[in-house]
Amino acid sequence: MQHPDGNYSALAKIFHWVTVPLLITALASGLTIGHIAEPSKMTFYAIHESLGLTILLVAIARLAWRRISPPPPQPDHIPRVMRIAASTVHYALYVALILQPLLGFFATNAFGFPMQGATAYLGLIDLPKFMDTWEGLAKVLITVHAYVGWSLLVLIPAHIAGAIHHHAIRRDGTLLRMI
Repeated sequence: MQHPDGNYSALAKIFHWVTVPLLITALASGLTIGHIAEPSKMTFYAIHESLGLTILLVAIARLAWRRISPPPPQPDHIPRVMRIAASTVHYALYVALILQPLLGFFATNAFGFPMQGATAYLGLIDLPKFMDTWEGLAKVLITVHAYVGWSLLVLIPAHIAGAIHHHAIRRDGTLLRMI
């Protein structure tokens, strides 16, 4: 269903703005875990992993909603190169929002730390262990997880810069479509 005013639907806006604090907190916890001493480190891992799984669930719901209610088309007055850049950043963000939690989840499983007990999802729900401990695979997965995390630290500012550019420089109302 297209929106005559060119705005995103209310639910699309909710998904977007729920993702923001989850992602910021997950990135911040991911960047600081290595500097946390035991026994608090396990609490940080539990929070980080629960945030990641929540981000994955929200991202899946967002993509399902996009199938049901596609976003409004990009305005014709935006130059083609900017539309391509915006689409590229959006698709890369969606890939990262799906891939990053999966990499982390399978890495922790391969390290022998499934989301159970002290690290259960939201502290309540034990998730099944999907594999035996496999340190070699775990190291590869956690390395890719780190690279995707670093890519998010480029994609998010690019996304924000694009929104600010449209709002403050072009003054074309693009930012207002998501508010």
